[in-house]
Amino acid sequence: MHVTFCCAGGDPGRWETELRRRIPNLTFSVWAPGAPPEADVALVWAPPQQFIDEQPQLKGLFNAAAGVDALLRLRLPPNLPIVRLEDAGMAVQMAEYVCHALIHDFRVFGQLDRQQREHRWQQPPAPDRRGYPVGVMGLGVLGRRVVQALLGFDYAVHTWTRTPPVDPPPGVHCHVGPDALDGFLGASRGLVCVLPLTPATRDILNRRHLSRLRPGGYVVNVARGAHVVDQDLIDLIDEGHLSGATLDVFRQEPLPTDHPFWAHPRIRVTPHTSARTLETSSVVQIVDKIAQVAAGVPWHRIGGWVDPQRGY
Repeated sequence: MHVTFCCAGGDPGRWETELRRRIPNLTFSVWAPGAPPEADVALVWAPPQQFIDEQPQLKGLFNAAAGVDALLRLRLPPNLPIVRLEDAGMAVQMAEYVCHALIHDFRVFGQLDRQQREHRWQQPPAPDRRGYPVGVMGLGVLGRRVVQALLGFDYAVHTWTRTPPVDPPPGVHCHVGPDALDGFLGASRGLVCVLPLTPATRDILNRRHLSRLRPGGYVVNVARGAHVVDQDLIDLIDEGHLSGATLDVFRQEPLPTDHPFWAHPRIRVTPHTSARTLETSSVVQIVDKIAQVAAGVPWHRIGGWVDPQRGY
């Protein structure tokens, strides 16, 4: 098998070493513009269109990340198989990030921070978990880990997916399909977005949908910035319907210095750090997937295979 490497900012040496341990008679190359189209498969992250255009012979792509929306925006040959990273240590990071954000709102730690600065001793009302159901949009590997963590804190959890989930997690209220979205939102106060970005989910966190959250709703977005209509979110916070938001992803990254999110007192901004890709775990997982293809496993049987109809 011939594997070509085209990962922006990646270290090809580490990947080549691990691949040679698993795959006999491996040929490994690092792509450069004008390279001959000889590889069987490609290991990619953020490849340029030129790479795709110059390698029409490829039998498949292995994406060294979980999100494939940027890859799918390229002009790809029809029916070109894509396999993506599934977890590699990201799920537990995302779960703790989401729980921290929601608990910060639920337990009014922002208010307590202000009281400390004012040297003011005042206990808030005892927390009533029954009034703070949490909705999670998306039930992939990351979404399931988030749900598991929230259940550990005894939150009532609702989930929403566009298609019926395989093996729904026990103890949650599952809402399925576009017609169930309004009911899901109306049942949620905390809202967590872990959806893949597709044409059907772009701008899904808009005024119409966010206004259906329970009063005092809180939004946590750890998926993609294009899920949120920025001004709609700001307006609903300023109007008092939403209590605030924690945002880790944005339409433009880095977030422009003049964007109103930076200065908004009820929006917390973090620099796309909710779930960092761990190199060692990522290398092991992707190498295993490439080895499966080399051994003859059908592409659609490999974990992380991307369904082109769904876009993830």
